[in-house]
Amino acid sequence: MFQQLQSLLKDKLARNKKIFFAELVGTFTVIVFATGSVVLDAKLNGALGLPFIAIAPAIAVAIGVYLFGKTSMAHFNPAVTVGFFITKHLKSKKGLLLIYLLAEILGGILASIFIYFILGNEMNLGANAPNYIDFPIYVIVGIEILASALLMLVILIVVYTKGLKKFSGIAIGGIVGLDIFLFGLISGASMNPARSLAPAIVSGYYIDLWLYITAPFIGTSIVALLLRNKF
Repeated sequence: MFQQLQSLLKDKLARNKKIFFAELVGTFTVIVFATGSVVLDAKLNGALGLPFIAIAPAIAVAIGVYLFGKTSMAHFNPAVTVGFFITKHLKSKKGLLLIYLLAEILGGILASIFIYFILGNEMNLGANAPNYIDFPIYVIVGIEILASALLMLVILIVVYTKGLKKFSGIAIGGIVGLDIFLFGLISGASMNPARSLAPAIVSGYYIDLWLYITAPFIGTSIVALLLRNKF
């Protein structure tokens, strides 16, 4: 009996380690592409433009989903992790939730440190910035919530609909890129608190961080609550 319990505990620890490193590496990669594209575009005086800034993280997310989907479900995003917690897809509940969140935040910070030393610190290391000049605050907040909700909706539909799993990376990466392309010049289209928190911590630019550590959680939580019994 004791040996069986010990074996189960070892298996659980091994699985949790795999999840932690999958989320750490996946989040690191996604945020390197997401923020690095902004920094690189700034270094080139805007020559690459919004399409490049949207496509880069979309590709990173797609690759990450296919590489780590079976290991950790490829969240790479604290707001998505909370969404999965609400839908009760995190089996170990709070313990596993903390593992995901720690890996995602640490992966993001490492990504911003990497960008700082490799590309530079232009645009506050690619920190998100809302467009207060052309849009009122309620529109900006609403758009960020909408973008995050659309991301969670696509994830749940693709991952839990039979026959669509093979397209999961393309669909999830696609909605990330589309959200950034459509909404990036309005709200900044972070959809990911780790993606915004990391450059803020490393660069010291915290001015708009409140938006990106609230709205994405609201958006993903709304969808998760609405669909928690559907999947």
